[in-house]
Amino acid sequence: MAAKIAPSMLSSDFANLASEAERMLRCGADWLHMDIMFHYVVDKLLKNSSSAVLSCFELHFVPNLTIGAPVIESLRKHTKAYLDCHLMVTNPLDYVEPIAKAGASGFTFHVEASADNWQELIQRIKANGMRPGVAIKPATPIEEVYPLVENEHHVEMVLVMTVEPGFGGQKFMPEMMDKVRSLRNKYPSLDIEVDGGLGPSTIDMAASAGANCIVAGSSVFGAPDPAQVISTLRKSVQNAAQKTSC
Repeated sequence: MAAKIAPSMLSSDFANLASEAERMLRCGADWLHMDIMFHYVVDKLLKNSSSAVLSCFELHFVPNLTIGAPVIESLRKHTKAYLDCHLMVTNPLDYVEPIAKAGASGFTFHVEASADNWQELIQRIKANGMRPGVAIKPATPIEEVYPLVENEHHVEMVLVMTVEPGFGGQKFMPEMMDKVRSLRNKYPSLDIEVDGGLGPSTIDMAASAGANCIVAGSSVFGAPDPAQVISTLRKSVQNAAQKTSC
């Protein structure tokens, strides 16, 4: 599978989101990863503005507030990039239409929040012109996503969380690589994304396990040379893919 490097906009300067997105694309990013959850965007915005319009989602899945549909809509006006949206909300079905209307490219929901309606959810995501993906938290067995990959109406990507969802800057959990290996062995052509603690020191573990879509936040935005970090991530995925094919 092709390498797709997706800087997490959660680590960007929210007061300059459009220019930060453009900078990441100039540095070689394939996608822009958008986390939709409760987080610290309020503090980041208010440090740079006297007022801010925020989109508030549910508190039940993760305990923080971050990007919502209005932010995605605003960013879409300034970029044609693939907006890889990861929804950490209790009722993802409620957000399909608003997120699609805002301009999202991909809609990744959590298997833990969709046990009763994932088939309808996938169909509605596709009907609204977005690419469906499913995410899985560290404590959830990987087997829970298999039906969503194998169904007639299936997801096109699985996101394996390599940290607990809810906060940026956490340490990479190498034990999650067993999930990635299981997915890659079972579904050779599936897009497998990893998110949490990815950077030059951890990418080889993820790439060798079979991940090809890499979300990286602080390791990219906090680097003196983000382009070099993105290049390093890409080369690791490409090298791992070459070894597998030989």
